[in-house]
Amino acid sequence: MWFYKYKAMKDGRLNMENIDETFIVIMLKDKETGFLEKELGSYAVDDKDGLIYNTYAVEEDGKLNVYVRLTCGRDVEDWEYDAVFDYYDPQTVMEVADSVEEEDGEYNPMWIVKFPFDEDTDVMEEKMERLLALHKKELDSVYETIADKKDEYSED
Repeated sequence: MWFYKYKAMKDGRLNMENIDETFIVIMLKDKETGFLEKELGSYAVDDKDGLIYNTYAVEEDGKLNVYVRLTCGRDVEDWEYDAVFDYYDPQTVMEVADSVEEEDGEYNPMWIVKFPFDEDTDVMEEKMERLLALHKKELDSVYETIADKKDEYSED
């Protein structure tokens, strides 16, 4: 994975007040080798739903872009896989993203979201929080919509 995710800790012990707070460390990834070169920042986000699979940054045309691979936060059933992609509208996260691509071939549906890196920690945390909120809202809508579509997507 290209990020570190850990629960908030205080004095080496879990901080029960911030149990839902997760810290995401974004690392600069070398575009040629794929190796992680250095830490760009650590960000507190609420990812209690486990929607972030991984994240990293790449320098492209003199600018740093962050790539966040978003997933479903749970394992989907076989019939749900295509249904989630069919009903998920990637435009819902474009409020904070430059681009969104579906990533087929993973065990669960996944989307690669790209947006510009910002040196300001607060700005990055707000972007990531907003991204997660938009993604979660869309996923919840998709799950509700496909709940009665098992027969359409099952191969049995």
